[in-house]
Amino acid sequence: MTLNQAGRPAAASAPVTLTARGLTKTYGTGDAAVTAVDHVDLDIAGGALTAVMGPSGSGKTTLVHLLAGLDRPDSGEVWVGDDELTGLSDKKLARVRGRVVGFVFQGFNLIQTMSGRDNIALPLRLNGLPHDESWMATLVEMLGIDRELDRRPYEMSGGQQQRVAIARALITRPRVVLADEPTGNLDTHASAEILSHLRASCRELGQSVVMVTHDPAAASYASQVLLFADGRVEGHITDPTPESVMAGLDALAGVER
Repeated sequence: MTLNQAGRPAAASAPVTLTARGLTKTYGTGDAAVTAVDHVDLDIAGGALTAVMGPSGSGKTTLVHLLAGLDRPDSGEVWVGDDELTGLSDKKLARVRGRVVGFVFQGFNLIQTMSGRDNIALPLRLNGLPHDESWMATLVEMLGIDRELDRRPYEMSGGQQQRVAIARALITRPRVVLADEPTGNLDTHASAEILSHLRASCRELGQSVVMVTHDPAAASYASQVLLFADGRVEGHITDPTPESVMAGLDALAGVER
């Protein structure tokens, strides 16, 4: 592996948005210790939707939380563009994370007393960033949420809430969006819409998205699938289909330790 003068991996032929090196996270001590993420190295390309799949308890959600700066690793580094998320104070981490990382939760996590418009704009207020009305309009049009702007979340369907949540994640123009089971609470039709919007954000806006999912059909929307087991990346699938993802998961069952 070639390193640049800062000791980071040199840029690959395709631009890399997110880099992880030696990422490790262990919970508990002694005989009760569980290593959820075990010395993981990752390079996530810009403008791509990457899915992370693996059995329950494999550590994939912990991995995404570490990549987002929502949890701290025991060792290793995470870089988003030129910004390192590891080793910062809580205050500096919050400031950097608010600019370069967006997050989409399975449970939407919208504020029920605020309108859709105010929910979307909240990260701008929290991070002291200027409001760009033209960018808001671009997201509203792409996600088809013009009718949701003046509604409260309890007046929206699950799919509508998740589309508002995606706009909230994109409003700061982050380098990468991390999504943890973004379709887990949605029906098949709404799930397909959300996945199409996430893929469109990569294709049309150049956004990078890393998505944890348990659904092979959802993973087939991605450019690549990372197969995760026992805290490690055990393989990847390029241009996935539901069938190739299922085959990869079946093979993954044979390498679980």
